[in-house]
Amino acid sequence: MRLGALIDRLFGWAALGAALLTLALLMGILGSLIYGAWPAIDKYGLSFLTRSVWDPVQEDFGGLVMIYGTLATSIIALMIAVPVSFGIALFLTELSPAWLKRPLGTAIELLAAIPSIVYGMWGLLVFGPILATYVQMPLQNMLTGVPYLGALVSGPPVGIGILSAGIILAIMIIPFIASVMRDVFEVTPPLLKESAYGLGSTTWEVMSKVVLPYTKAGVVGGIMLGLGRALGETMAVTFVIGNMNQLNSLSVFEAANSITSALANEFAEASSGLHQASLIYLGLVLFFITFVVLALSKVLLARMRRNEGAKS
Repeated sequence: MRLGALIDRLFGWAALGAALLTLALLMGILGSLIYGAWPAIDKYGLSFLTRSVWDPVQEDFGGLVMIYGTLATSIIALMIAVPVSFGIALFLTELSPAWLKRPLGTAIELLAAIPSIVYGMWGLLVFGPILATYVQMPLQNMLTGVPYLGALVSGPPVGIGILSAGIILAIMIIPFIASVMRDVFEVTPPLLKESAYGLGSTTWEVMSKVVLPYTKAGVVGGIMLGLGRALGETMAVTFVIGNMNQLNSLSVFEAANSITSALANEFAEASSGLHQASLIYLGLVLFFITFVVLALSKVLLARMRRNEGAKS
């Protein structure tokens, strides 16, 4: 009995130590980012977030273009990936024949194993020309002169830019979101679904009114996992976003830049001083963006739990 109590106490201390170590590592990363970015923080402050100039020669820096490119490509990726992933998970759990479930599920999960640089090369050499010829040009011909919509598709249709990067990111995060959705859909008690089907519900009604409310925490977690991957992706975005540090318009066809691609392209050649500090400042901004996204997902889940049963 004494040995068992001692082992339990040691196990508790080890678990507490692991948690504290993780927190210490997180605080260490945050502290090192703040220390490295301090020259840029001291010179620009929060105005760094709203400045669109990026001139290493004159040592004049602002992160607006990179922040906009990161958020725009991630939003486009989520708009495409979430409904596609939901359809994949729905098909695999409710509609797919038994002989197709395993090979199709395995094939989708294998997409996550493809290196990001392969996605980038494919996007630049294969997908980009297809996008320019069959999507960008027809959209420009159809929407030119239309208020607001015409501005969204302006610019040279060369197949690289924010839209191309967003689509490539969507393809990359679909396996993550779809796999998580499929797994959480499968843990729904069969009795709940069979009861709904017995009352005459359709497949869509069962998914929307039974499965999704039961698995909402896992679904939101899967979406946040995909968003985190989209925010932090480097090589694939670097190939197809265009790497232009100017914000000429809000068109999704325009070449732009992202935080990760700017770090990948410039950090190795950045001189120590304000240029390097500005790049680290961008890394700090990306750190806070991911933190805010995680915090918002926690708030969303808390509100969803608070509203459970409100309509009944």
